[in-house]
Amino acid sequence: MALKNSSGGQYSRTDIAEECCDGIDLEQGGHGIRFKEYRSHGVPVTRLEILSGEGERLIGKPVGSYITLNVGKLWLADRATFARTAEALAAELKGISESLCPGAESVLVAGLGNRYIASDAIGPLAVRDITVTRHIKELDPALFGSLGSATVSAIAPGVIGQTGIEAVEIIRGAAENVSPGLIIAIDALAAKSIDRLAVTVQLSDTGIAPGSGIGNARKAIDRATLGIPVISVGVPTVVDSSTLIYDMLNLAGADDIPDCVKNALDNGRSFFVTLKDADSASRENAKLIARAINLAFSVDLSE
Repeated sequence: MALKNSSGGQYSRTDIAEECCDGIDLEQGGHGIRFKEYRSHGVPVTRLEILSGEGERLIGKPVGSYITLNVGKLWLADRATFARTAEALAAELKGISESLCPGAESVLVAGLGNRYIASDAIGPLAVRDITVTRHIKELDPALFGSLGSATVSAIAPGVIGQTGIEAVEIIRGAAENVSPGLIIAIDALAAKSIDRLAVTVQLSDTGIAPGSGIGNARKAIDRATLGIPVISVGVPTVVDSSTLIYDMLNLAGADDIPDCVKNALDNGRSFFVTLKDADSASRENAKLIARAINLAFSVDLSE
C-alpha cells in the first residue's frame, strides 16, 4: 500500500519482477500474468510470466518469463547444499534456453559489472569460472566432440567508466565474431527488500539493462539490440536507501511521509545499502552461476 502523500513507485525501485507484485493476487492469475511456485532439487522456485501488455503495465516489467530461485546464504552453506542449488539453477537455465533457442550449440556468456566493487562484481567473478570451449573446438575437434559441450565463450566487458564503451557494444562485437545462438548476461541487481540480498537468483528471457536498478541504466542487452536471444541471470546485492526507508515506514503503519523525511527521500537517490558480507556473498553467488552454466552448457570442472 502506498503512503498517502506518495505514489509509492517513485521510491520502490527494484529489478526483481516478483517484488513488483505487491497487492496483486498472483494465485488467482488473469490480468495478463501467470504465477507458479514449485521446487527444483529441493530449492524453492517461483515463475512469473507476463503474457500481455496488460500484465506489462500492471507489473512494470517487459513481457516475458521471470524465474526466481531462493538459494539462501550460499556463503554459509555446505558443499552438498551448494551442489544441489547449482543443479537446480542449471535445470532452470536449460529450460529457459530450450524455449528461446532449442539445442543451442554456441553460447556467449557476458559478465557485467565492476570487478573492483564487491556488490557489482558477480558478473566478472562468474566469468572467471566459466569453462570456455570454443578454442578447443578450433584446435582439437576430436577432443571437443568427446566433451559433449556446447561451444562456450565468455567476456567481461567492464563498465563504461572503465572502458568508455557501452557493454552492449563490446558484446555485439564479440557476438559478430563468435556467432552465438544464445547470450547469457550475468549482473548484480537492486532489490526492494533487504531480505532478498544475495539469497535469490532471477532468470529472465527479456535481457537486461545494466544499471537500471540504481538509476544508471545503460543500453539494453537484449534480442532487440543484438538480434540474438538473451537470458539474464541476476543476483540482488543492493537496496536503494529511499526504497528501504519507504518500506520501513509502510511496515511501521505510517499514514504518510513526514515532510522532512520526504525531502531526504527525494534527494537521497545516490545512497545504496549492501551486505556487510558483500565480498563473500558475491563470490559464492558468482561460483554458483558459473557452475550452473557449466552444468547446463559446458563441462563442470569444479570437483
